[in-house]
Amino acid sequence: MRRCVSNITHFGRLKIVASSLILASFLPGCTIEDGESMNLNDLSNVPEVATSNEHTEQGKPVVYQVFTRLFGNKNTTNKPWGTIDENGVGKFSDFTNTALLGIKELGVSHIWYTGVPHHALIGDYTKFGINNDDPDVVKGRAGSPYSVKDYYSVNPDLADNPAKRLEEFEALIARTHQQGMKVIIDIVPNHIARDYQSLGKPEGVRDFGADDDKTVEFSADNDFYYVVGEDFKVPKSNDGYAPLGGEKHPLADGIFNESPAKWTGNGSQAAQPSINDWYETVKVNYGVKPDGSYTFARLPEAYRFKSYQAHSEFWRHKKVPNSWMKFRDITQFWLDKGVDGFRYDMAEMVPVEFWSYLNSAIKMTNKDAFILAEVYNPKQYRNYIQLGKMDYLYDKVDFYDRLKDIMQGHGNTADLANIAQRYSDIEQHLLHFLENHDEQRIASPDFAGSAEKAKPAMVVSALISRSPTMIYFGQEVGEDGSEETGFGDPTRTTIFDYAGVPAHQRWMNGGKFDGGLLSDKEKNLRDFYQRLMTISAQNSAMLGSYQSLHENNRKALSTYNHLQFAFVRWQAHERLVVVSNFDSENSYQYNLQIPSNLVNQWQLPAGEYPLVDLLYGSSNILTVHADKTATVNVTMLPLSSFVYQLQAAKS
Repeated sequence: MRRCVSNITHFGRLKIVASSLILASFLPGCTIEDGESMNLNDLSNVPEVATSNEHTEQGKPVVYQVFTRLFGNKNTTNKPWGTIDENGVGKFSDFTNTALLGIKELGVSHIWYTGVPHHALIGDYTKFGINNDDPDVVKGRAGSPYSVKDYYSVNPDLADNPAKRLEEFEALIARTHQQGMKVIIDIVPNHIARDYQSLGKPEGVRDFGADDDKTVEFSADNDFYYVVGEDFKVPKSNDGYAPLGGEKHPLADGIFNESPAKWTGNGSQAAQPSINDWYETVKVNYGVKPDGSYTFARLPEAYRFKSYQAHSEFWRHKKVPNSWMKFRDITQFWLDKGVDGFRYDMAEMVPVEFWSYLNSAIKMTNKDAFILAEVYNPKQYRNYIQLGKMDYLYDKVDFYDRLKDIMQGHGNTADLANIAQRYSDIEQHLLHFLENHDEQRIASPDFAGSAEKAKPAMVVSALISRSPTMIYFGQEVGEDGSEETGFGDPTRTTIFDYAGVPAHQRWMNGGKFDGGLLSDKEKNLRDFYQRLMTISAQNSAMLGSYQSLHENNRKALSTYNHLQFAFVRWQAHERLVVVSNFDSENSYQYNLQIPSNLVNQWQLPAGEYPLVDLLYGSSNILTVHADKTATVNVTMLPLSSFVYQLQAAKS
């Protein structure tokens, strides 16, 4: 999701989703409650987390989003608007086998390499045949990864030898695969850079707009929409913003030649868009007329639950817009290079029919391709999953938003149970996260002010459903996003400028990737993430059933309040009781209630059953009473959680 606040904020893109929209994600039959926990900062006398060099298929996917140009950067200068020479940049080669193993320790199955396709940036690569980009239509100095200028190449900044940049990325794909992980890259279907020019396109491929009729606002055969008879004008700023922070540059003259003007990426039809529009991009035409009507075949409702093969067959003889075929060819190009999946930017701005067409084509090539989309309109979730054939959507609206409320001290855990139940039919398709490149860092003052407050939220987020979990690089060591880097204010790590990421750099330790410079607190935090995400990735209960314990315990226990949250997960012979305390100041003690329907389903005769916490190894007892209810006596320290595994009954 890209925001557009002012041009000097981190996200110079329009926030198009109303804050009133709410949505959720979760697993089947959801409800939630609270249990027991311990001090997760105390690592003395606790067992090592179980890890494996082989990826296990027992659990569920774990995605590690990494901002590629920042990951390996060892430079700590962080000068606002600093050049690549002043502030440094990470390279594909920085993802060494050691670095990749460090990522894999977090239970990671997929790495989302953000910012790989060649996008507009301020740097001179003319000796490699690349035209210079105009600062008037580039956000930041390093450029937005969502203003792609060549879909058949990669960002030259990321290569040790820009002439061999594609080969260097192919080598990274191979290294990632060798370490047992898969590769995801971005596709930005709604818009492309104003100065799109593909140098890497295969023979026979035409650039976007190369064959457009520019004398009309819209044609079903055009790739863009046009403001006929008017030239593009660079937007004006009323708050003193200037490209490159006001630095002199031969192309920073307030002029960008585009005649006629094209519609801007967020849909602005003005020849001179607002400074808050996505003015660095142009909107792609998917066969949707300016009045909102369609020029392509509509997908019948009967296809909602049909296979991707049936969707592929539906489109086989249909005429579709040129843009559809262009993105089909682009994704097939990257699949051929070994890419295993795609993350789609602002997917809801593109018709569902296009996604049926594209995703079925992808699945026909690689049935296991990982397809993730950024969608924020809850009313459209099922359409994009069921008709659009998406594997996963962001679980941002409702679940992430409610977790953030609770972490900030003004939310209620009952909302999580309600959300889970509301989306139980699609819970496995809703990806969970607490950070990504668009969201504030947890440790930033504007979010939670402390990475520790993420611990109970991460336990709930990672374990409550069958959905994948995503971690944003640096989250696992408490990065706070406090750097002033140029185009944007702190709280989010920059996606527009050259920068180093301090907490992450302490883990990177000059390329050793051993955490040698981390503080004890940061080491403990990473250890927590490693332990938790290993459970998510490897425990078979993660693909099983779920039941909330929240409502029963809220009614039955005076000490179980709106900051407690408990649920159970189980499959076959694996049974987990998960309990979290979101309160950052107070401890709680209570006998967590397990209802009789669960006791019966788990076939537990009366007696005592040992529990072992999978996070840190502490023990407890689940007591099954004669009335077929059960209890666990828990003492919850502030911000603590337990993930109790049920053992065989005591003899």
